[in-house]
Amino acid sequence: MIIVDRALAARAEAGNPVKVGMIGAGFMGRGIANQIANSVPGMELVAISNRNIDAAKRAYSEAGIENFQVANTVTELEDAIANGGYTVTEDAMLLCRAEGIDALIEVTGAVEFGAHVIMEAIAHRKHVIMMNAELDGTVGAILKVYADKAGVILTACDGDQPGVQMNLYRFVKSIGLTPLLCGNIKGLQDPYRNPTTQEAFAKRWGQKAHMVTSFADGTKISFEQAIVANGTGMKVAKRGMLGYSFDGHVDEMTKMYDVDQLKELGGIVDYVVGAKPGPGVFVFATHDDPKQRHYLNLYKLGEGPLYSFYTPYHLCHFEVPLSVARAVLFQDYVLSPLGAPIVDVVTNAKIDLKAGETLDGIGYYMTYGQCENSHVVQQQNLLPMGLAEGCRLKRDIPKDQVLTYDDVELPEGRLCDKLRTEQNAYFASSKTLTAVG
Repeated sequence: MIIVDRALAARAEAGNPVKVGMIGAGFMGRGIANQIANSVPGMELVAISNRNIDAAKRAYSEAGIENFQVANTVTELEDAIANGGYTVTEDAMLLCRAEGIDALIEVTGAVEFGAHVIMEAIAHRKHVIMMNAELDGTVGAILKVYADKAGVILTACDGDQPGVQMNLYRFVKSIGLTPLLCGNIKGLQDPYRNPTTQEAFAKRWGQKAHMVTSFADGTKISFEQAIVANGTGMKVAKRGMLGYSFDGHVDEMTKMYDVDQLKELGGIVDYVVGAKPGPGVFVFATHDDPKQRHYLNLYKLGEGPLYSFYTPYHLCHFEVPLSVARAVLFQDYVLSPLGAPIVDVVTNAKIDLKAGETLDGIGYYMTYGQCENSHVVQQQNLLPMGLAEGCRLKRDIPKDQVLTYDDVELPEGRLCDKLRTEQNAYFASSKTLTAVG
């Protein structure tokens, strides 16, 4: 967003930087800390929370900031902010409650913990920028309801593929075309990958094996495309998406899709494996005006009916501060649910599962996630992938079968389950009211 740089420069010149707190200090969090500290005039990362405080300290140190202090109370944190200092803490709730923080970046990737953090942040009227598609794709719709009532922005971020898709989608709409497909480009898709198979790759890049596995087994891209669907109103063409393999450029794929089917569905989210320009994103769109189609052909976009637009990269942490500035300075969100969920991510057995076993987490050995249209999820009582961890199996489940709520016992007392139940009820009643009205 080009307008953001000048707005941040004005804040820097006025000596009034946007003050940011960050929750989560892993691989991506360290990148964000370094970016804000060294490349974003007009913004200050005033506090970092991590359950292992050494990781928070490392994030500051790697960014060249050593004069930070440890805070154990809200008062200590607020005093440090007021005095222009930097703070680390193990208690994420301090950042949610403290005065003097304009926005929070949530980089935990955890569903249950992330739900607690975001609800507390919203309660204290903090804008929240999420790098947590797993949480967003599970209960994002009801979290957005809470954020709207509090008058704050809750959004996914620039830089991650969903945000890059949404920026491209908005651009394509703004020049008069109708987007019919939002696509994500992958290099690998194998639902049976696990932390053992991905260990070497993870070590090479300094990442966690289960996080890398969630990319490889398709779970992460399913969450990413689900939140794009929920932010655009698009659906999936089938469970798991179409997911073509293609070794050419995405521009050459426009003939592979049935335009009438895309229109009938109101547009779809999808992915492709192996296409160029990986690891970018693309939007396919139509134009109803033959005069404008003539111009599009002149400008080398072809004769249609689908026109290809793409961004050949996604730069993750480099762009996250732009999302903060959009929320704080312009009350603009990158990507948020439009209302009721359109697409969910459901739980599939990665291996043969046995009664009595407790399901492990996203990117591990037992399950993988796939997109499914939300009305099907409701009708078939399918188990959301974001809620699967910790569930105890009531019966044997064969490999690749989709799990239902009837197959499991949920852990007791989880906020994420409460929010999911509330989300289902809220939007069911909204549909009823709409139908009656």
